[in-house]
Amino acid sequence: MTPDLRNKKIVVVGAGRTGLALAGYFHERGAEVILSDRRPAARIAGLEPLRQAGVALDLGGHTAAYFGAADLVAISPGVPLSVPAVAGAIRLGVPVLGEVEVAFRELSAPMVAITGTNGKSTTTTLAGEIFQAWGRAVFVGGNLGTPLVEAVGGAWDWIVAELSSFQLEGIESFRPRYAMLLNISDDHLDRYPDMAAYVAAKMRIFENMTDSDVAVLNADDPLVQEAAAAIRARRVEFSSRRLLPAGMGFEGGEIVWRWGGEEHRFPARELRLRGAHNLENVMAALIPPLLEGCPAQLAWRAACSCAGLPHRMELVRELDGVAWYNDSKGTNVGSVVKSLAGLAAPVTLIAGGKDKGSDYGPLAGPLREKVAHLVLIGQAAERMARDLAGHTDTVRVETLDDAVQRARELTPSGGSVLLSPACSSFDMFANFEERGDAFCRAVNALPQREAV
Repeated sequence: MTPDLRNKKIVVVGAGRTGLALAGYFHERGAEVILSDRRPAARIAGLEPLRQAGVALDLGGHTAAYFGAADLVAISPGVPLSVPAVAGAIRLGVPVLGEVEVAFRELSAPMVAITGTNGKSTTTTLAGEIFQAWGRAVFVGGNLGTPLVEAVGGAWDWIVAELSSFQLEGIESFRPRYAMLLNISDDHLDRYPDMAAYVAAKMRIFENMTDSDVAVLNADDPLVQEAAAAIRARRVEFSSRRLLPAGMGFEGGEIVWRWGGEEHRFPARELRLRGAHNLENVMAALIPPLLEGCPAQLAWRAACSCAGLPHRMELVRELDGVAWYNDSKGTNVGSVVKSLAGLAAPVTLIAGGKDKGSDYGPLAGPLREKVAHLVLIGQAAERMARDLAGHTDTVRVETLDDAVQRARELTPSGGSVLLSPACSSFDMFANFEERGDAFCRAVNALPQREAV
């Protein structure tokens, strides 16, 4: 049942895309909305329509009195519960919910919710495309880009949502029909006190599920297996390393689906998506549609037609025998390790950005095996150079343009250049998309070498 929000005092925290959507959502339902953000108005795009509609603005900081007097505080994913005004509201007993919880309470369509450290966006896109190919009306969004509140009121057969640990912090009754945990590795340790807290946030996706719901789990990831040991949902697993007696396995170059006494085999060579990490993403994405009755070959054709997303191992250009890859979405160490696994030596790796507190140690082996040159940029460059000293030739430069020029000088024909930062973009760019776009422009501006 749709809650009566008329005249309710609601503070929306964070004026990014999700916060703006939340503020509009509550205002349209008759609530008295205050949009609060620590940034001044000059640094926030998209405020004017809300201001003209009558949404009050609390900018340049968070006014604690507004939070304490609210009937509800709704937080954007980037806003930690530890923000003093939010924490104060919690102490006063004011309900504090995330956007995912707000949307879930009004969505009647079954949901596939996807989390993990890496691969969420690709898997979400794949699952959505498979459902669409099956003729289902599907909303695809969440952390992928479109806030879930924008699905409210639509005639959807399915909701497919990418969910970050940040989004899962703000749930209460949220319960998807399918929840995926793709993998776990170090990430966001600039927000969480330790790895255990990060994993605990991820695991909230299963919190309200029962044995009538399905958990899709990576059988090859020991951290996933350990974390999911006590969940109540039925388990369906995938493995890119071995055949499974039931679930999604791999044998002889084929993805093998075994369930309910049936077996289907899909040749991995037919996929446009390449790399072991994408094999896992495809496996996970196939499972919910197949369990719901989607014909196996229809699902497989849809998976094969997917070419991948920008900024995720995107081949930008081949120039003078060198392949240039934009993996700007590689914002954590585990993602970089997987991306390097899909390339042959010699690789010139461009990395660095805003340090997220992760352990760079897992990069040591891939650097020795694959990376001839490591070009570092950004605020994390000093620490990365120190922590990874001795594993490969390392140089530091000031800008991304400088890094592209240096990589051009260092990389021989037959090699590749990979932008996969292992860090967030916020020291130099607004987001990973802006960073990736800047890389692509710089690469595409490089002239061909004159033949000698």
